[in-house]
Amino acid sequence: MLSSTIVHIFSIVSWCLLLIFHNGSNALILPDNVTAPPAVFIFGDSIVDAGNNNHILTTCRSNFPPYGRIFPGGVATGRFSDGMLPSDFFAQEFGVKTVVPAYLDSSLTIDDLLTGVNFASACSGYIPETSTYKYTALSLDLQLELFTEYIVKVKAAVGEQRTSDIISQSVYLICTGSNDFIMFYDTKKYTNTSAYTDSIVSYASGFLNKLYSMGARTVAVGSAPPSGCLPWPRTDRGGIFRTCVQDINQLSIDFNLKLQSMMTTLQPQLQGSKLVYLDIYYQLLDVIQNPHEYGFEVSDRGCCGTGLFEEGPLCNIFSMPCSCKNSSAYVFWDGSHPSQATYQICVQRLLNKTRSQFFP
Repeated sequence: MLSSTIVHIFSIVSWCLLLIFHNGSNALILPDNVTAPPAVFIFGDSIVDAGNNNHILTTCRSNFPPYGRIFPGGVATGRFSDGMLPSDFFAQEFGVKTVVPAYLDSSLTIDDLLTGVNFASACSGYIPETSTYKYTALSLDLQLELFTEYIVKVKAAVGEQRTSDIISQSVYLICTGSNDFIMFYDTKKYTNTSAYTDSIVSYASGFLNKLYSMGARTVAVGSAPPSGCLPWPRTDRGGIFRTCVQDINQLSIDFNLKLQSMMTTLQPQLQGSKLVYLDIYYQLLDVIQNPHEYGFEVSDRGCCGTGLFEEGPLCNIFSMPCSCKNSSAYVFWDGSHPSQATYQICVQRLLNKTRSQFFP
């Protein structure tokens, strides 16, 4: 009983310290005539999944140690991180809330719902097949179905007008695409890279149109990262020196160019919309190539286990004795996912660069 009380107290203290720390950080400064959005909503894959996969039948999970070891209370929430995710820092930067909870978490209150939730699902992608070919995940269409369910719940609680205001005035983040590239290389059923990236962008465009039709107006879309520089691809295909895999990076670059072009073309067609492209690729690449400039010591392997390949089920309690002591010194937490420290730096810098697009 005493030990559980101590843990509970520690968890509360951790949350208080986090709130104090955030209030003193360099959050995105809103223009004088702009108030913080009422809520944030998140769609995507493991980069932003806050634990929805804990509640579906899948092995694509991270709700076990050492995941979450620096999250308040040291809880493995299902986030593929040592702590928080880009989605959490995104909400913090807009002054909405400290963390964005998974929508499928049964403990959510109406207050949690009113300030936004996270629909993302690890191992999903823009292409529907990506969510089923290897692991089970919630496709973007299924994530939208959950968003529809969310709207019904909120209408029942606060009425149609307030719900409409929340949906239209909130900020949305979409972060996915990497798993589509994994499927490309795993299945070898696709041979034309240009046609494949065209297909991904087409699905992305369709998703943005659907989200707009449901009332969303301000939507940030993350680019694909430099996937060839993640620890696991470097181990798998980077040769003896584990160099970045250039053909994987080139696929990301090709996709990103098309994604940005599509968004530029689409925005005028969606009256009153603001589609903001977040260039994750070059921001993360700069951190990887110049780790010491950002305060990191290691950028070619993760903290978990050997850091060469462990992620998901392979990053587990048996990895803990080999894991690094200070994950904040590592650009990557596991074989595919950056550390909390990296996420925070990237989100802050990307939003500072794009501030004028959110508040023109």
